Amino acid sequence: MKNILKAIFAFYGLVLFIITLLIVILPIFLIRNMKEPKRGVWIYRIYRAWMHVYLFLIGVRVEIKGLEHFKKGTSYVITANHRSFLDIMITVPFLPGPNKTLAKIEMAKIPLFGLIYRVGSVLVDRSDENSRRESLIKMQEVLERGQHLCLYPEGTRNRTEENLRAFYTGAFATAIHAQKDIIPCVLFGTNKIMPVKPLFSLRPGKIKMHFLPAISVKDYSDKDKGILKDKVYNIMWDYIEKNK
Repeated sequence: MKNILKAIFAFYGLVLFIITLLIVILPIFLIRNMKEPKRGVWIYRIYRAWMHVYLFLIGVRVEIKGLEHFKKGTSYVITANHRSFLDIMITVPFLPGPNKTLAKIEMAKIPLFGLIYRVGSVLVDRSDENSRRESLIKMQEVLERGQHLCLYPEGTRNRTEENLRAFYTGAFATAIHAQKDIIPCVLFGTNKIMPVKPLFSLRPGKIKMHFLPAISVKDYSDKDKGILKDKVYNIMWDYIEKNK
């Protein structure tokens, strides 16, 4: 019975998402050709307003902790855990300032929704070496113009019972190359509200979004990216273990 109710609520959530998407797609379309960083500022404002309304309508509350770790006028590489499709809908609009994330180029091909990814993300074709190289350059540009870069070092959603999947090194190599500190972001509850299985499932609830103290990268070089990766991994693992 619970799964049936969650499926019905998921249908309600999907309908609301489509309706609100059709409302915000017009202003996004109008500003799509703005130059950065102005476009990023407007995209952030639109996404933030959209998600505040949408999450309220589906009964999802977001508790944010640790905003004091962000210094005004400083951009960071944010490393977030990833257990649900809901994660991106939480991180992007609730980070303190304009930001971009890395997304698969396939997402840009989705009708209407793809426009959001094209203007609000750094797109990459993971099967194309040139695309991967260009995405690294674009991520550096995001940080250089004062925007945060939100990355999911697990690479894909964590479907296991473990706190985290193994991390890839990309986020840490980017942070070192740009000399931008890393702020770990730990999300709690997204997998309960919108789990991986069953696929069509949604329920109201509370999400916790906790930012941890910034980790300096000034003493790391490219050859140390694995060491930095392990350090961030252990910090996030321990925090999840103590607070889950």
